[in-house]
Amino acid sequence: MLSREIERFIEELKKTKGKKECLKKAYTILTRKFKGERVKTYTRFVEVFDTELNEIWKKKFIHCTTMNYLLKKVLVKSGWFKEEDIKTKWTLVWCISPHQYAQVRIKNEVINVDCWGKAYGIPFRKYAHSFNQHIFKREK
Repeated sequence: MLSREIERFIEELKKTKGKKECLKKAYTILTRKFKGERVKTYTRFVEVFDTELNEIWKKKFIHCTTMNYLLKKVLVKSGWFKEEDIKTKWTLVWCISPHQYAQVRIKNEVINVDCWGKAYGIPFRKYAHSFNQHIFKREK
């Protein structure tokens, strides 16, 4: 059973007017609630295996893989998307650090979504790779 807060979030997504609005709203809410942090990615590595949605929802930091897992779950539960509409992809940040982002298909368009990268200046429709993000600067 999902917490009331997650259920309210999903209800907000269900009220959107279409897939693009739903995706953008999910992205906005998730990137306000959760932040990725490079150092914690390594110091809290064991959390990469978290899959219990209610426990994930209580955190501030979550891994890129966990953000994509959460994004996929809420988009599917919104009723606007199917599992096969959302794929995860791997890339390298600074050419050495593995990083996961999502690709969401809406009709014939594929939209890159990197919730984790938002904290490092990666905008909606882009994803962190190689040297395209700020190394030390994070959004507040």
